[in-house]
Amino acid sequence: MNDNDGGAGRAAPRKRADARRNERTLLDAAAAVFVTSGVEAPIRDIAARAGVGVATIYRHFPTRADLIIAVYRHQIEACAEAGPVLLESGPTPHAALGRWINLFVDFLVTKHGLAAVLQSDEAGFQQLHAYFLDRLLPVCARLVAAAADAGEIRPDLEAYELMRGVGNLCIGADNDPRYDARRLVGLLIDGLRLTR
Repeated sequence: MNDNDGGAGRAAPRKRADARRNERTLLDAAAAVFVTSGVEAPIRDIAARAGVGVATIYRHFPTRADLIIAVYRHQIEACAEAGPVLLESGPTPHAALGRWINLFVDFLVTKHGLAAVLQSDEAGFQQLHAYFLDRLLPVCARLVAAAADAGEIRPDLEAYELMRGVGNLCIGADNDPRYDARRLVGLLIDGLRLTR
């Protein structure tokens, strides 16, 4: 009897880990599709990218808003976790900051779509925005401080200013195919560099 209980106890956590991994795969696929096609992209495109059936997505996320909110939170966590990894892997703090800002730009594309989806739930959107600032502002501040300490960028740059500036450059990028927000953000990051 104890052997059976022990076996059942070991199997359940493995299943939960598999379920979490499957959900991450779905969220990664949805984020990639949202970045390229917007948050109104067909669910079948997300399912195809994730290698699952449409019903699987609806089982995890019954509505499009549920999926978008989950992607939003997933991207926040991915950005938050990426900052220290990028800083560790170099080659320089400025390069790490630039790579992190690229992840942040992908996130912003989804965030702008989220705002449209959640127009009727202002409180929910404000709560997610506060979560976004709580998780990402310290990461950006650490990257900015490391680049400043290395003498690569101006020491008076505030992380909030940088995030706000990048956000403003990304607004409206989905409405004009001639506007390349990522290129302008790249120019901004290059422009932070101090010349020696």
